[in-house]
Amino acid sequence: MSARPVKHSLTVRGHRTSVSLEELFWREFRRIARQRGMALNQLAAEIDAQRDNVGLASAIRVFVLEQALSGDD
Repeated sequence: MSARPVKHSLTVRGHRTSVSLEELFWREFRRIARQRGMALNQLAAEIDAQRDNVGLASAIRVFVLEQALSGDD
């Protein structure tokens, strides 16, 4: 598995944006969205709405890590 970030496009509140995450983070982000019954864009919008002065990619990484540490999905 590569540690290089992979860029994917997302639509967040009607705006297209690209986010670069390592494949492990993409995989877990997708898994969490599926488990919650949410579209990936919808979960990204939720994270985007809660982030403070940090990039979306960083906010997603922290979200995924917090989910893993809390054991909640």
